[in-house]
Amino acid sequence: MSRAAAIELTDVALHRGDRCVVAGLHATFRAGAVTALTGPNGSGKSTVLDAIAGLVPWSAGRVAGLPADVAYVPQSVPPGALPLTVRDAVSMGRWRARPWWRPATRRDRSVVEAQLERLAVADLAHRSFDELSGGQRQRVLVALGFAQEASVLLVDEPTAGVDAASAALVVAALADEAAAGAVVVHAAHDPVAVAAADGVVALGQPSAAPACS
Repeated sequence: MSRAAAIELTDVALHRGDRCVVAGLHATFRAGAVTALTGPNGSGKSTVLDAIAGLVPWSAGRVAGLPADVAYVPQSVPPGALPLTVRDAVSMGRWRARPWWRPATRRDRSVVEAQLERLAVADLAHRSFDELSGGQRQRVLVALGFAQEASVLLVDEPTAGVDAASAALVVAALADEAAAGAVVVHAAHDPVAVAAADGVVALGQPSAAPACS
């Protein structure tokens, strides 16, 4: 897989509807490193991830080094959104490598099984995703993100709702992904996850009318 060198944000602004939630942001997200986005609720952490993923347009500023292959792991998905087994849910991560209607290759199956083991959800492979606990769902979503083998991995609150052992597993897996050369960015409140990151980008207090350019 190709790998990005770094994503550079210069004086970036972002809106949610008519409201500017991020203004004047300067940040570098480097390959081979885990960067934690921190800040209070409403400070724009998820909005920055959405923009890098191409789900929210950049309002102002300059963005450089953004590759086409970006994997985004949300904090949660609505009930019923993935009416699949755990293995089938993680297998969706391979759709980037081939059209969804084509049979999975041996390599696709190998990648999926490796990620199930990596996130300790292999024993849940035949279970329905909707039957899982919140922490189990989070690990499955992270496994789905890893299965994409993208050069940029974005994860929104990867340790939210998981126990200490699961959190340690997820944090270690994110570090391994960065060590393989990926740009890894996650939004976090968890002090353990933040402390384990290689770098931190702190967003400010939310404001009803921040100064956007």
